[in-house]
Amino acid sequence: MLKVRVIPIVMLDGYSVVKTIKFSTRRNLGNPITVAQIYNTRNVDELILLDIDASKHEEKIDQFIISEISSKCFMPLTVGGGIRSVDDVRLLLKAGADKVVINSEGYRNPQLIKECSDEFGSQCIVGSVDVKKESDGSYKCYSNGGVQATGKDPMQWIESLEDFGVGEIIINSIDRDGTMAGYDIELIEKISQHVGVPLIVAGGAKDEMDCVKAMKAGANAISAASIFHFTDITPEQVKNELKENGYPVRKIFSRN
Repeated sequence: MLKVRVIPIVMLDGYSVVKTIKFSTRRNLGNPITVAQIYNTRNVDELILLDIDASKHEEKIDQFIISEISSKCFMPLTVGGGIRSVDDVRLLLKAGADKVVINSEGYRNPQLIKECSDEFGSQCIVGSVDVKKESDGSYKCYSNGGVQATGKDPMQWIESLEDFGVGEIIINSIDRDGTMAGYDIELIEKISQHVGVPLIVAGGAKDEMDCVKAMKAGANAISAASIFHFTDITPEQVKNELKENGYPVRKIFSRN
């Protein structure tokens, strides 16, 4: 079994870190470079940086922020927000990103994913899928920061993303985002049956055992924001709980 990654998510609305609740209510958390440096001192496995407004406003995640973080920090960076071309991906990789996340543009132009995968390798391309549970109990994909219904079934869309060439999938529950009510286990179980690449789950973690439950449901990696921003729980504590439950994790080590 591959070692489980525990990955903090840092959401941006341009130049500030924010934390949303169900992709709407926001709380400002300060400077992204400072936040990234804090996670760097905690030796996290990876950091996900997402500009959640870029696609809505037809903008792009700021390359200066990525360059600054990559020059000061040592963990791998996965970056997304407003990516609309192969050149956008190239510039982010040159700025220091290790992987890029494509969400909204993938619905409009799925060929972009194939072009990026062919150009840079599937290991660089992460497909992000934001999902909401509808009143009839079905799940549907949403784009543009969770405000635009696509009508797509997430299980079918994830299979399509794999065909286009993504190397990983991030699945985020809009209903659970920022609520700390626990991951949507039903969603994870459904998605895990349809995905053949590593599945990163997000949305709702409140404690270490939620992360264990997500792994049991079929996740391959854990991502979270609120529990690391607003509680005393650290990525290391999550790793320790996963290890105690039989999941291999990457070692925490000092860079002193």
